[in-house]
Amino acid sequence: MASDESRLSITDLLAAARGADPQAFDRLFARYRNYLRLLAQDWLDRAFRGKADPSDLVQETLLEAHQGFAAFQGSDEPEFVAWLRQIMARNVTDFVRRYRSAARNVGREEPSPNARIVDRLQLLAGTLQSSPSHSAQRREMGVVLADAMAELSPVHREVIRLRNLQNLSWPEIAQRMGRSEEAARKLWTRALVNLKPLIESRL
Repeated sequence: MASDESRLSITDLLAAARGADPQAFDRLFARYRNYLRLLAQDWLDRAFRGKADPSDLVQETLLEAHQGFAAFQGSDEPEFVAWLRQIMARNVTDFVRRYRSAARNVGREEPSPNARIVDRLQLLAGTLQSSPSHSAQRREMGVVLADAMAELSPVHREVIRLRNLQNLSWPEIAQRMGRSEEAARKLWTRALVNLKPLIESRL
């Protein structure tokens, strides 16, 4: 069962935020912190391999969204999430350009924040959902998944991220996590079992 906080209408929060309600701003943007962090971690990891902290990018993105909120013309969660992703994508690109010369392992190709990670979030959330529900149809499932993953242990969160979101092979995952392939597979299976009820509790 989702909490009362998570059941608050995004339409109502957007309207209140447009009315310059500071509490509405806080509640609105807090909903997407986990989601933005997951996106930033994925995009940065492909360029910096964990040497850049996504938290700074999340904070920068939320600050810019707050300051430029008047420019947002949408009225529902998918539109708002897409708008936040656009801001994050610009910040990721700017970040990599600024620090390219300082990071020797950054290749010539810039990370391209695109729909790949977003599609994989949606796919995983849909796979773990037992049956479609009315509330699920109204939610951005990538956001639901990111919030559910935030409750997992760090090691469970990481194996899901590497396998399902970055689409790495088992040998690559085993090397990244310092485990055997068999151990990594078993860890992933347990992680998915733990993730499923966390998703459904939010719908």
